[in-house]
Amino acid sequence: MMGSTEIAQQVLRLRLAQMLINERYKSGEFKIPIHLAMGHEAIAIAVSRAMTTDDQLVLPHRNIHYNLARAARFKPVLDEFLLNASGIAGARLGSMNLANPGDGVRYSSSILGNALPVAAGIGLGLRVKESPGIVFVVTGDGAIEEGAFVETLTFMRTYDVSGLVVVENNGWSMSTTIAQRRCAIHLDRLAEAFDIPYRRVTGNDVYAYVRVLQEVRDQTARDRRPAIVEVDLHTLGDWRADPDGRYINYHAGPAPTVEMRTWPVLRESHEDPVYALMDHVDMTLLQGIADEQLALLKAELA
Repeated sequence: MMGSTEIAQQVLRLRLAQMLINERYKSGEFKIPIHLAMGHEAIAIAVSRAMTTDDQLVLPHRNIHYNLARAARFKPVLDEFLLNASGIAGARLGSMNLANPGDGVRYSSSILGNALPVAAGIGLGLRVKESPGIVFVVTGDGAIEEGAFVETLTFMRTYDVSGLVVVENNGWSMSTTIAQRRCAIHLDRLAEAFDIPYRRVTGNDVYAYVRVLQEVRDQTARDRRPAIVEVDLHTLGDWRADPDGRYINYHAGPAPTVEMRTWPVLRESHEDPVYALMDHVDMTLLQGIADEQLALLKAELA
């Protein structure tokens, strides 16, 4: 059906755009660090589709997927990464701080946890102005250790700020697994302590994610209080680099094992949002959509 095709197009565009960036990254064209987010496409598309024109989005250093999802065109984002004056921010923001207010991306921060209190302030501003919009803020499982995370929840709950906190949990803090470096943090229990709604999504089913994010967004706006959505995901494109043979998440930089000549499924499991599309869209149709999206992206760059 049309809705399914449109969502599949968006997920594949996001994956293929990152693969094109990765190819140029491997060839050494970028002078700035870029944090790829292959494997994070489903939640980015769900957030983008849930947002209204009154909503604002605040992002962390790994923001490429949200910026690509919100931007109407691919080339201005790529040009920004290349530090060209034709970039979406005129080569002033690069990657880790990339914002695009015209498409609702109000702020991005390279500082761990910094996006959270900024989002609280933006959310308070929306409330004072009696805007129907809410603030979305994305953070990671590492940043929830920061004092700013609890302080932001306290502020939002105290002042009835409509804010949706999306926690991307990929299980890694740079090249160390979360389990190796700290105790478990149970976000469901933390949310209960603040008396705020909590949802957890898994399996990379973008269609289910869209429904959940739209539902939570509307509830957040209606109830004028924050909510947390935790999403389990995998940052794809990692490789063995440790002298002891440990399987290391590459965190930043190019994904050396990912190549354009392969079809954009990077892992044949539901760890990959593109693979998960096959639960909804026929494989042959999906291949055709991928070919079409790749041609459109390349045409932008011609």
